[in-house]
Amino acid sequence: MAEYRIAWLPGDGVGNDVMRCAQLVLDWLALDAEYFPGDIGWEFWKTEGDALPERTIELMKQTDCALFGAITSKPKEEAARELDPSLKDKGFVYFSPIVRLRQEFNLHTNLRPCKAYPGNPLNYRDDVDIVIFRENTEGMYGGVEFHPLPQAVFDALDANHPKMAKFGKFGLENIALSTRIMTRQGCENIVTRAFEYAQKFGRKSVTVVDKPNVLRETGGLMIRTAREVAAKFSGIELWETNIDAQCMWLVKNPQDYEVLVAENMFGDILSDLAAQLVGGLGFACSANMGDSYAVFEPTHGSAPKYAGQYKVNPTAMLLSTRMMLDWLGESEMAARLESAIAEVIAEGKVRTYDLGGTNTSLEVTEAVIGKL
Repeated sequence: MAEYRIAWLPGDGVGNDVMRCAQLVLDWLALDAEYFPGDIGWEFWKTEGDALPERTIELMKQTDCALFGAITSKPKEEAARELDPSLKDKGFVYFSPIVRLRQEFNLHTNLRPCKAYPGNPLNYRDDVDIVIFRENTEGMYGGVEFHPLPQAVFDALDANHPKMAKFGKFGLENIALSTRIMTRQGCENIVTRAFEYAQKFGRKSVTVVDKPNVLRETGGLMIRTAREVAAKFSGIELWETNIDAQCMWLVKNPQDYEVLVAENMFGDILSDLAAQLVGGLGFACSANMGDSYAVFEPTHGSAPKYAGQYKVNPTAMLLSTRMMLDWLGESEMAARLESAIAEVIAEGKVRTYDLGGTNTSLEVTEAVIGKL
């Protein structure tokens, strides 16, 4: 029996292309693993009304972790139009499968390293090395939304908050409500993990990013909790910034920041901004981690127009694979893979189109394997 059981979730679009690259590398490294293909993605939404079928959830429960490629995701109305005619008007509502995975498996911590590898012509600066901790299950992406606004919800809010009354004049059918629900436990968990990471890897500061001067209750809870957690970690400074200012400072002085921590939506925004500082989404790897399970994924989209062409940069996928190896305890194997990726980037001989080159995803992967 293999040592590891890994759910294999290519998704759609270029997800299949980059997962092929990951498989080539894992085979070369001879990871002692068995891979279990799972159904996820746009085709399953169109044909079944569910982009994440229950059978995939059950499959994942029998594995140690999952490696995920990419999926197409569209707004609610557009998704409804693409449903198979036999499924229309039967109450199916599209919901992001990756968001659902995070909630189903309580993958509370999203880890996004944004590191400038020497030789990458797209680096904003060569000294950027930021790690972002994003709370993954609460905040603005918690999924508690309404449209139109139910009368009972309006009445409850109106009875408990004086500012709600002004919205009633528009008519409940014209009101959409998305909630930002944060718990002390969620805030404490994500900030603690950020400080533990800083302590383990010798980082001198952790910056908590929110907007407590406007989002007084939710932002205030995050900041208060961060201060309490920070008091337990001597030698690591806590910096507090507002999301808008932080975006400006990341462009102005990215080298000043080591570890950032934020709630779900703000962490999402920061992650993509920081990714562009180190080459764009072709280099943006990530881990969705819970207490006993994790899903690893590149954060680029599915780019359907490139599907099957092996055109996109596989580096984000290969770096996500490195994160998976590290999580499994295969630290030496993970270090070898990152070193090989860094060598290929530094040499600059094999590059995909985003880097000004003409090589395919597979050719970049072959170059990485060559360094292994």
